[in-house]
Amino acid sequence: MEDKSHPQHEMIMAMLERLNSKMREMGYVPKTEFVLHDLEEEVKEQMLCNHSERLAIAFALLNTAPRTRILITKNLRVCGDCHTATKFISEIADREIVVRDVKRFHHFKDGVCSCGDYW
Repeated sequence: MEDKSHPQHEMIMAMLERLNSKMREMGYVPKTEFVLHDLEEEVKEQMLCNHSERLAIAFALLNTAPRTRILITKNLRVCGDCHTATKFISEIADREIVVRDVKRFHHFKDGVCSCGDYW
């Protein structure tokens, strides 16, 4: 958490910022109730933005060819906010994003998830 040693850290964070900006333009509102700490709203929003799957997606967008499918594997369940954000990102980036969490596979494409939002 908060590790900044990755050689592409600044580019990953810049990509996340661009994605967040585009998502907000499309109507995304962070679901801060998924942050279980008593913090300021801005801090909660920043914590959501730094969840592992979002970092992995930003890394993949930077390091793969356009339209390449992105596959993310998690050992925890995807939080509801990241589920919503990944739907937006799949539409923005025009990518299929597959996230395998502890419960199921989620196939995101064109702003829709295969689970029908029964995450």
